[in-house]
Amino acid sequence: MSFGEKILNYKEDILKDLKTLIAIKSVASQSQEETQRALEFILSRASEMGLEAQNVENIAGHVQYGNGGKLCGVLTHLDVVPAGSGWSSDAFELSQRDGRLYGRGIADDKGAAIIALYCLKALKDEGVAGKNTLRAIYGTREELDMKCIETYFETNPLPDMSFTPDSSYGICVGEKGIMQIEIEAADNDGTFLNEFKAGNALNAVPDKAYVLLDCSESDEHQLYRFADAKDNVDFEFKYTIDGMMIIATGKASHACEPENGVNAAAQLIDLLTSNFGYNGLGSLVGFIDSAIGLETNGNSLGIKMRDSASGALSLCLSMVSILENSAKAAIDVRYPVTMDSDAIFYRIRKAAEKEGLKIRMLNHEKPLHLGDSSPLIKLLKSSYKSVTGEEPAVYSTGGGTYARKLGGRGVAFGPVFPDDTCRMHNSDESLDEEKFFLHAQICLQAMYDMLNCD
Repeated sequence: MSFGEKILNYKEDILKDLKTLIAIKSVASQSQEETQRALEFILSRASEMGLEAQNVENIAGHVQYGNGGKLCGVLTHLDVVPAGSGWSSDAFELSQRDGRLYGRGIADDKGAAIIALYCLKALKDEGVAGKNTLRAIYGTREELDMKCIETYFETNPLPDMSFTPDSSYGICVGEKGIMQIEIEAADNDGTFLNEFKAGNALNAVPDKAYVLLDCSESDEHQLYRFADAKDNVDFEFKYTIDGMMIIATGKASHACEPENGVNAAAQLIDLLTSNFGYNGLGSLVGFIDSAIGLETNGNSLGIKMRDSASGALSLCLSMVSILENSAKAAIDVRYPVTMDSDAIFYRIRKAAEKEGLKIRMLNHEKPLHLGDSSPLIKLLKSSYKSVTGEEPAVYSTGGGTYARKLGGRGVAFGPVFPDDTCRMHNSDESLDEEKFFLHAQICLQAMYDMLNCD
């Protein structure tokens, strides 16, 4: 029996607290009050458990067990992306059905956040003395800009070793660089495009988009015909006082895997440009169609690339906002760990400037690339094998986690198993309940091993 199995004694309490946490609508891009409430809930529960808790500027915090030796950390986040559409149950209510747990944040990252807390409780209840200090560190803006964890480390030391259960099993030793870039036209210079809106998160494929048009009856018939020819996206046509509205419904996905979604914004632009010229739609829409289109690899922008360490570059058109006097869009680029970010940004900027557009960097997270033979990797491999009996794989990802803020002292490790379709950043986000508690055992074992390592 591994030590990790002791977490199973807390299953009912874990699910009860998880239900409360998921009900908090802690979308960082929408409500700082709600993200703060999620943090306060975790720290309050920790105090009730007799654990030491610290709040750092209402944006981050930690729960601590032990005092001495190395500082070891487990980092999770309490913020989530917006619910979006297409859920079969309330996104902010924990649902259990068909052996799965549903709710926004169950996989990313509230489920892991609650597990980390209960791992500390299990260690305390078992009276494990340990050699080191163990902290469960919580942030509230991971999905937005990671400023939470930067603020935390302004007044707290980096752990000597750590992991963040905010990805997949096995052990992630490489994370692609992330550039989130805004593209802006001087104004809405389209002749009959009144409004275009899509996306509410920089790091997600938008599953909804709509446009308002002033166009002729002939154009309407043509658009109907072109819409009927598309089989991977739904279009709805409505007549409003402001013009004809077309609503596109695609499929959401995490921006690190844009090929797994159906981008409603890109599909709607493709529909419009199949009938109208760029002058009628405006310079921003024209640029998106010609330089991005339905691609997810950056080919038309001249930034298609890959390396052996982390794979191919990906590009996601994540947001579009065109109003009466403004026109903006945002893209999310995940670039290979060995590639030059300045060269990529330069190519995008030159392509945009050629069309009279301006760009600016909204957020840039440099890549993470570690070896697979460090003491931390060996420890996590041992912890995983103690619970599962198997050796974990070592891999790289396009996702971005707190690991890249840890100065080479941490990696992403769990909580999602590769064969579990969790629909992260999508509707009906869920985890297999049995595998969720298998993660809990692995997490406790890893925390126990870090607490006791030399």
